[in-house]
Amino acid sequence: MTRDEILDMFQRSAALLEGHFRLTSGLHSPGYLQCALVLQHPSHAEALGRALADLTRGLRPTVVLSPALGGIVIGQEVGRALGVRAIFAERQDGALMLRRGFLLSEADRVLVIEDVVTTGGSTRETMQVATAAGGHVVGAASIVDRSGGRGSLSVPFYSLLDIDLPAYEPDSCPLCAKGLPVVKPGSRPVVA
Repeated sequence: MTRDEILDMFQRSAALLEGHFRLTSGLHSPGYLQCALVLQHPSHAEALGRALADLTRGLRPTVVLSPALGGIVIGQEVGRALGVRAIFAERQDGALMLRRGFLLSEADRVLVIEDVVTTGGSTRETMQVATAAGGHVVGAASIVDRSGGRGSLSVPFYSLLDIDLPAYEPDSCPLCAKGLPVVKPGSRPVVA
């Protein structure tokens, strides 16, 4: 998939939002990519999952692991395209963990799949879950990388769309300085 095709998918789905947003990382931004609006269309989810699978197939993963909630749909599609299990980690008492009987073994080559990476925090946390459960993390990938290189990981990382949307610490946010109200989209509360 080309960058223009992916951006077109986001625009047609009204998933590229402009305003004043508080990201899960706690940073503020004038732009937000709501992947759920794209992934609600099964044909889009399938195409994006296939494209991520094509990028990561050489890592030879045996299982895809995604953080709930944003990574579940795309993780399932990547797993389908690769022909491997697709599981997810979810929060319990604030900590990300495997639940619902999901297990990893030392033989598992884990590919972590996200919808959007901004700081890499959720991806690193998901990688820690995989390692603690006995799996070997071979790589990570996302639909969108908005980190600008700041989300460095200790494994190969791939994305379909690199986009440079500014992100500000709340105390130096120009949108806050203008008095614009901040909105928290997405499914997770802000990191304290």
